[in-house]
Amino acid sequence: MNERYDVIIIGGGAAGLSGALTLARARRRVLVVDGGQPRNAPAEGVHNYLGRENTPPGELLRIGRAEAGAYGAQFAEGNVVDARAEGGGFRVELDDDTSHTARKLLVASGSTDELPDIAGVAEGFGRWVLHCPYCHGWEVRDRRIGVIATGAMAAHQALLWTQWSDDVVLFTNGREVAGVPAKVRVVEGPVQRVEAQGVHLGNGAFVERDAIVVQTVPTARAGFLAGLGLATVDLVMQGEAVATYVPADPTGRTDVPGVWVAGNVTDPMAQVIVAAGGGLKAAAAMNMELLE
Repeated sequence: MNERYDVIIIGGGAAGLSGALTLARARRRVLVVDGGQPRNAPAEGVHNYLGRENTPPGELLRIGRAEAGAYGAQFAEGNVVDARAEGGGFRVELDDDTSHTARKLLVASGSTDELPDIAGVAEGFGRWVLHCPYCHGWEVRDRRIGVIATGAMAAHQALLWTQWSDDVVLFTNGREVAGVPAKVRVVEGPVQRVEAQGVHLGNGAFVERDAIVVQTVPTARAGFLAGLGLATVDLVMQGEAVATYVPADPTGRTDVPGVWVAGNVTDPMAQVIVAAGGGLKAAAAMNMELLE
């Protein structure tokens, strides 16, 4: 507890572990604080990650921990509840009442997917309730897809999923949806609930589907940064907030000197391989600043 690290990394997902590996290989004293709640935990496998296609998310993290640990990175289990400047560096407080200090912080705490308030969505999310065709499209190719309009990007989603299936239905769910592609069948009316076999409408009708698509709102895990004066901002598309994130420059440097961000906390649309690349990029910039 009395050791002062060069860098504390908040979050042990792909971005955090990639940053830890890079910094540990640069002979930095690194501590990774991880609450063990990865965003992609419900998924069966990681996709579009060159060399690790179909690897279960937990297995990828186990491999990453082992690799970073082999170069001396240390780990602490728990959630950061507060971070503040102290003595020319930073102190982070964990939910078990322990604290640690470092010269720099790399925030890779990720985001959570806020789900639409439709019965059955939470239970099926990551299995038969999907949100990203690049993550799950191949697995449901040529199946019956149902896209539920839960946000401004509904028509965009419906068009995108036609790349994987010729049978895509858009459920308007009581919203006005413009620009629906001609190849997509439209079903009007509110959605009451969903199940693995399809969609129940408010009028009692049932439409069989093999997979359900919704728009989530990725929300940055960053409340503990308030003491440093860092706040999230909205990512707005077509007039609606579709995500929140912590702004940063291209290397991940925030407006608070000594604090970097990487992964979904600053890039809500980043897939796992992109998040890992962000962790490496931020770590390299941090190492240079430490040298200087």
